[in-house]
Amino acid sequence: MVARDLIGAMFLADGAGGVVVETEAYASDDPASHSYRGRTGRNATMFGPAGHLYVYRSYGIHWCANVVCGDDGVGAAVLLRALEPIQGIAEMQARRGLADIALLCSGPGRLCQALGITGEHDGVPLDRPPFELRAAEAPPETISGPRVGISRASERPWRYVLRNSLFVSRPRPLA
Repeated sequence: MVARDLIGAMFLADGAGGVVVETEAYASDDPASHSYRGRTGRNATMFGPAGHLYVYRSYGIHWCANVVCGDDGVGAAVLLRALEPIQGIAEMQARRGLADIALLCSGPGRLCQALGITGEHDGVPLDRPPFELRAAEAPPETISGPRVGISRASERPWRYVLRNSLFVSRPRPLA
């Protein structure tokens, strides 16, 4: 599954970013997915092509970034929930107005704020600037559990985290 495969990958936006430590999967037949009821103007990016960023506003407050991963015409994406900051930490701290690196990117809204990701990035490919996505150098040890922050199909074990990472969002899954 792509959501698990993104754990350990390096994700950068304009040179700032880090290692992906938490993701959640959303499929076209998933009642919690934005694509569940079909294609709309808001969710069109989810329907392909793969390898692009699907960015939306959550509760009218926070930006959330997803990696589109389905075949063309299939609405599927992986929510980037948390990163371990590695590069551009000072810039991320300035954007977030906080020094604690454990809190810089621990949650989808925090991640987008730290990396400067907004709605203008919706549909942008991840294989060219300002983004870079590099596969993990070695298969990381992951655990899965129920997704968080949703009201439908939350019991599906489609949340993936890097085992023992201090940078995942709350609640931390049990290992």
